[in-house]
Formats: sequence, structure tokens, C-alpha cells
Amino acid sequence: MSDPTIRSEVIEGVGVVTLDAPARRNAFDLAMCDEVCAVVDELEADPSVGALVVTGAGTAFCAGADLSHLGGGHGGSHRDGLLAVYEGFLRFARSPLPTIAAVNGAAVGAGMNLALACDVRLAGASSRFDTRFLQLGIHPGGGHTWMMRNLVGPQTTAATVLFGEVLSGAEAERTGLVWRCVPDDELLPLAIELAGRAAAAPRELVERVKATIGDMGSITDHVHAVDRELGDQVWSVGQPAFAEKLAALQRKISSTS
Repeated sequence: MSDPTIRSEVIEGVGVVTLDAPARRNAFDLAMCDEVCAVVDELEADPSVGALVVTGAGTAFCAGADLSHLGGGHGGSHRDGLLAVYEGFLRFARSPLPTIAAVNGAAVGAGMNLALACDVRLAGASSRFDTRFLQLGIHPGGGHTWMMRNLVGPQTTAATVLFGEVLSGAEAERTGLVWRCVPDDELLPLAIELAGRAAAAPRELVERVKATIGDMGSITDHVHAVDRELGDQVWSVGQPAFAEKLAALQRKISSTS
């Protein structure tokens, strides 16, 4: 059996997933994609975990995917091989937990998809965002163009996908591809700090809020948005956590009056 290519640990309620194949710059192969699914399944099953962070070992985040075996394994067809590779990043897209990509170096092709699949992207100063599909003679896949267009608009999508523009961390922040670009040594601590804020809240509440944000993409008017939130807000008001926080606030107000 080959050595594991995924490491995971839990830090103050945050599940930190590290792609750990630096010799190939953390590029996905089918075994790594299977490992990603197993590790995320395990972390989601742990009730102490309230958010996820994914990053890469060494100097790369994820340098794409090994496309040499697309016709082998998982059914033997190109379609099945591609779908199996997609699982390396789609598993994060499907997570009910808040997810942060801590992009510590090159994010190429499927590696960009991994970053795009997360709720928030943070970039280290040495990060690079490179779609590279066209340059490899392959059509974008895994929802790449949809994720990019929804996030940064048609012009930045065209510049990167069609015209091969590679974005630095600072340029990714300017275009809205990432939330923040920070010095490399601050990247993972910041990602864990941000994720920890979500992990500190009641897990079911956080999952409901994330689901609501996702649903808002298909809602086109304020009336329906109010209705979508109402049921979950009513539920939250009836939860012990809200009662505890309300009582604490009332005690604080009383002590200062």
C-alpha cells in the first residue's frame, strides 16, 4: 500500500486537511482523491469539528491533476476518470461545514478548482492562480468556468481561462478571487483563526446558515429571501444557545446600568 498523501488534524474545532505529496507538488491522482473523501468524511463525523481548512505541503497548494490515467480505473472511460478526479475538490464543495482554502503556493487547474470549491480563499504572498486548461489542450472541467464567472465575473474569467493570465496572490485579492493575501507565514494561522470563529458557534446553526447562503443564489427578490431565512431564524430563537447568549447580554446590560 502506498504512503498516505493526505494529513489531517483538529485544532480548536477546525479540521485542517493538508495535501501531502510535495514531490509532485500535491497534484491529484485517483488515490489522493479517494483519500480526500475518506478524510473529509471522518472529520465531518467528528462532532467537535465545526469548520475545515485545506492547504498544501511544501511550496505548492495543488499543481493540478495527473491526467495520464483518465482512461484507467473507475470504469475505464475518460468520463469516469474525470469524475473520479473531480471528487478531490467536489468533496469540499459538498461539505455542510464552512470551508477555507489556504492557498500557500501554485494552484493550477484542478488545484484552482479545489480553492474555488471552498467558501473562502486566503492566499499567501507566494501563491499563484493558473487555470492552464487551454494551455494543456483540455477543456475546463469540474464547473471551473461557472465557479470563476460567479466569483469574479466574465472578464476575469476570460482573462485567466482564455488568455492564460496567471494571478499572483495580490492580483487574486484585487479581482475578488481571494478574500485576503497575507505573508506566507501568516497564512495558515489566519485560516485557522477565521475557521475557528465559525467552529465556535453551534454546529447545526452554522450548517443552516451556510445552506441559506447557498440557496440565496437562486432567489431573485427580497420577499422570497425573507421567507427563506424566516424558518431557520425561528428555529434558532428556540435553541438553548440563543437563550444562553441572550441571558448573558441581559446580565451585562444590567451590570452596567
